[in-house]
Amino acid sequence: MTGLRRVEGFPAALAACRTGDLLRTLGGPTLFDIPGARGRPLFVSVLLHGNEDTGFEAIKAVMARHATSGLPRPMLLFVGNVAAAAANLRSLPGQVDYNRAWPGTAFTGTPEAALMAEVVDAVRARAPEFSIDIHNNTGLNPHYGCINRLDDRYLHLARLFGRTIVYFTAPHGVQSAAMAELCPAVTVECGKAGVAANIAHAVDFVEACLHLRELPATPLAAQDFDLLRTGWIVRVPSAASLSFDGSAADFVFRPDLDHLNFSELVAGTSFGRRRAGAAHRLEIVDGGGGHIDEVFDYAGDAVRLAQAAIPAMLTRDVNAVRLDCLCYLMQRIARDGRPA
Repeated sequence: MTGLRRVEGFPAALAACRTGDLLRTLGGPTLFDIPGARGRPLFVSVLLHGNEDTGFEAIKAVMARHATSGLPRPMLLFVGNVAAAAANLRSLPGQVDYNRAWPGTAFTGTPEAALMAEVVDAVRARAPEFSIDIHNNTGLNPHYGCINRLDDRYLHLARLFGRTIVYFTAPHGVQSAAMAELCPAVTVECGKAGVAANIAHAVDFVEACLHLRELPATPLAAQDFDLLRTGWIVRVPSAASLSFDGSAADFVFRPDLDHLNFSELVAGTSFGRRRAGAAHRLEIVDGGGGHIDEVFDYAGDAVRLAQAAIPAMLTRDVNAVRLDCLCYLMQRIARDGRPA
């Protein structure tokens, strides 16, 4: 059920709707055109992953806050994978990930890619002012914003959410990269789902964007933000087993692995160990989509970093590792993209 539905306004019935009930209520992915007082619209996407509810809960809170006065700016709201939300899953088996199917995707010719192309066309016709995509993650991560262009307006938009900003060019087919062709765009990572403080932060950010008249074109002061670049995506081979609790597997990762997120790790830092004599290696994809093999060292069946890096999105959720990745490895960069 991937055909796009279009709705004018934000129906009152959604105020009490839980994410697991959206499939029954909406019937499928839906684009809402919500009027506002002035200006070009803010585009917001939520539930691209069905088990990440912070975005939709934040939008409900924003709409309740403006129930009488109306929004200060129009909003185009895309509520994505409601079928996966009904099952409390990131994606359903056989689905293309809703945040890997936007223009630029490798999954061309799929229903999901056609859906996202239709969304982009509809949003383009309205000339959006800004775009935000709201997500959760499963590990222990700070809140941070992700951008696809080192442009001052994009940096300012991300800084409205927080001082930690990640610049990335892979994976492909993500919402923020598609929207970056139209307007300043950011993906915001709001920590774990179902946490009231995380919803409150998302509410504050959406409110700030609704009230913002324009983004400054002047540079952010260097001391006002921390800028990192995703260098590598780390995946566990599909044929390899893994564990985080010490049980036998091809990769036995340390149980506190997700506590390393956003830490400055030195070469030699242990991620865990391999099964004795195993030939499996972690799959490393660089920003250009190429595969490399110099990031980890496997001497003595240990799994150790071969160079300094800063990990993000390390998780102990085996299903999340299988569907996405073990982590991203980052380096600090300066405003011009060079290593800091």
